[in-house]
Amino acid sequence: MLLGLSGELPDLVQAKFAAAKASEALLFSSTELTVIRTSAGIPFQLRYCPALAKKPEPRKETAPKKKIDPFENPLKELFITDIPATNPSHFLVLNKYPVIPNHFILATKQNKKQTHVLEQDDLEATYACLKAWQSEGSGSNRGRLFAFFNSGDNSGASQPHRHLQFLPVESMHDGRKTSDWDVLINTIVERSTQERPDKSNSVVQHPKLPFTHFAYTFISEPAGAQLLQTYNQLYQRAKQAIVDFISTNPGQLSLHDEAEGDLPISYNLAMTTEGMVIMPRRNEGHMLRRDDGTEIGFVQLNGTVLGGTLMVKFQEEWDVLQQHPEKLDSILEAIGLPASHLEIAATPTL
Repeated sequence: MLLGLSGELPDLVQAKFAAAKASEALLFSSTELTVIRTSAGIPFQLRYCPALAKKPEPRKETAPKKKIDPFENPLKELFITDIPATNPSHFLVLNKYPVIPNHFILATKQNKKQTHVLEQDDLEATYACLKAWQSEGSGSNRGRLFAFFNSGDNSGASQPHRHLQFLPVESMHDGRKTSDWDVLINTIVERSTQERPDKSNSVVQHPKLPFTHFAYTFISEPAGAQLLQTYNQLYQRAKQAIVDFISTNPGQLSLHDEAEGDLPISYNLAMTTEGMVIMPRRNEGHMLRRDDGTEIGFVQLNGTVLGGTLMVKFQEEWDVLQQHPEKLDSILEAIGLPASHLEIAATPTL
């Protein structure tokens, strides 16, 4: 897909972000940042954002209000551009409540559902943005982009209007604090490439991650049809993993209602120009506990987990995870399915 932008994508996003932040059209919340590791040594960013824990004053109205769709008529201060330029199917808009600079969103022009299957134009537009960010940037603006998608009640999804989100990887870094950290999806696909020097097209998992996931490495720039085929294959693997989990763990999880075309599972998708990963989800988050079993707080995660990052809102959560990083494994195990490191590369190639 050719985006047909009026300028280079990084420049358009950064200029709009700077203006929206200055006018307070968006509310940026800064975070403290450190890196903790799983028991297998995989680095994860841990962010602390107490501003997100502030609760708004209760409304006096008692009648329920219809939930506003922020993508129906996006604020002009946040709107970036329609894509593609001719007969646009999507548009780009800034996230109104970012914790990472230049966080932006790809949303469908029509109000399509977040819980329905992704379509080829969704994936084409996503990959086009990923590619444009890398190829169009120059100097300090040249970098990488991480895309993620949340679908289903257990995925961390917050809006029903279909949208995928983008985080500039360089905006996620913070000097020496994150010098040995990289987005998790790249760690996954790089591992698969190292293990298969012939770069065979196959679905793989990283053997040291504590949750089930399905990854595919792009060995060349994928066309729209290949993006869709890859997505469908990874999704079917994720669905089957949940069906198998339900059959062997009765009462712990159930499929979603499909009456209105919704998909039966919750999942996260991540994509870079290097590959695509889908992670089936069974919980939106996990209760962090003290050693005596008492509750500290509920840690929620969305598709940024496939970027190798999580965020907490309270001081004790921040302190405990730094002092006891092994608790990260429990969180990751609880939100996904138990890791299955069986050889799955025998999947027919795409």
